[in-house]
Amino acid sequence: MSLRLRLLTALIAGALLPLAFAPVGFWPLSILSPALLLLLLPGLSLRGAIGLGFAYGLGQFGVGVSWLYESFTLFGGAVAPLAALITGLFVAAISIYPALTMALVRLSSGETEHLLPRHVLAFAGSWIFLEWLRGWVFSGFPWLDLGIAQTAGPLSGFLPIVGEYGVGMIALVLAGLLALSADHLFDSSRKCFKPISALIISLVLFLGVGHFLAKVQWTHPSGKPLSVGLAQANVPQMQKFDPAFLTKTLQTYVTLTEEMGHVDLVIWPETAIPDVLDDLDWFKKRLQARAAQQHQDFLVGTFTQDKSGHYFNSLVGIPETVGQHSKVHLVPFGEYMPLRPIINLFAGLIDIPMSDLTPGSVDQPLPEVQGVKVGASICYEADFARDIRHSLPQAGFLVNVSNDSWFGNSLAPHQNLQMAQVRALEFGRPMIRATNTGISAFINVQGQVTKRIGVDEQGILVGSVQPYAGDTPFFRLQSWPIIVFSTLLMGLAWLGRKR
Repeated sequence: MSLRLRLLTALIAGALLPLAFAPVGFWPLSILSPALLLLLLPGLSLRGAIGLGFAYGLGQFGVGVSWLYESFTLFGGAVAPLAALITGLFVAAISIYPALTMALVRLSSGETEHLLPRHVLAFAGSWIFLEWLRGWVFSGFPWLDLGIAQTAGPLSGFLPIVGEYGVGMIALVLAGLLALSADHLFDSSRKCFKPISALIISLVLFLGVGHFLAKVQWTHPSGKPLSVGLAQANVPQMQKFDPAFLTKTLQTYVTLTEEMGHVDLVIWPETAIPDVLDDLDWFKKRLQARAAQQHQDFLVGTFTQDKSGHYFNSLVGIPETVGQHSKVHLVPFGEYMPLRPIINLFAGLIDIPMSDLTPGSVDQPLPEVQGVKVGASICYEADFARDIRHSLPQAGFLVNVSNDSWFGNSLAPHQNLQMAQVRALEFGRPMIRATNTGISAFINVQGQVTKRIGVDEQGILVGSVQPYAGDTPFFRLQSWPIIVFSTLLMGLAWLGRKR
């Protein structure tokens, strides 16, 4: 293949990868797509390898995070050309990671005309190391991490043991062996028995063991189930922060809550009350009265303010004995503005309400409902295992509230839900997810969605949640063994090149 044809093929392979994730969920593509990328590498220079990875990234993120454009145009107030420019620049910036992946593979393995076993080692190690790094730089962006795509496949059984990065590494080893086998098949002068045998054995081993592990229960039920009701009011983002609609919004949530009947816990999504709750004293007293009369607890998304005037994105408990959670992991450019002087240059073109928030404390006490501690998270926090881990093993179940109306009816609400499923699997806790415009859901400890309300729908979900206790191997080990192992694989590839 010419370099141009390889770049085009890499672009297409990258664009296909998001189909492995929700809502399509065709998980085999999480193996086939990376395999095709690696198969395109032999014979390329370092510069060509970088271009190959960058083209793949443009396809992967250009399709997978295309919802950014909609967020900026419809809900950020940006004009279309500016929104397209910002989205394009972001996709180009994030595509640096797959470009660096292929650069490391090329440097670790050397320039060869065919794939060798050391390419597989370098590919799996480099991809996962840089995927992990992407989850930290500039507060982290874990979208389309390869392990997340496995919730619908047999590799999901490994999530409670090695987490999303470990499962992603397994998928990449399989992808590498597939590419190695294909490379041998294309060259009649090379014997293909060994790589194909290794591929078949690995497929049988990992898929079979994964299927078995999916049946293992790492945590155990603790205490009595609680009845829970969540409200999805489907308030349009353009209306949400308009003071003229505040009373209507509050009444919508009250009406939906009354439809639930008696439940132990009522959950309203992120910023369901789009104001500081203490400034709405009359409404707060109304909720307190209902909680006392119905003997139920509330967790409502709203804003809070401390004595110093700092604002927080919070999940507030009613009565006050329930406690609250203030969001720790804020979204850059959404809840706080890095590079504020530069952003101010575009004043009037981008308008994001409540974008100067303060992060909550990492060690804040957990909310407690009916004697059960709750692992609360707000929106973005459920995308990070390290954020959810802070509440465990004390929390009996997880609650995530979100305002996914920022993303419209795009891929993002489905991707967010899938990441929540991964957290439930990694930590062996059921999760209740309440969102403003969907997707709201009940997720069990097996990561399965048992009840849901779709995008742009108004309604309630009422169900039972069983608290769990104990911990998973992943809780104890975290991702560090996998990250260390990824660097070891790169080192082994480098040593193989030197021989």
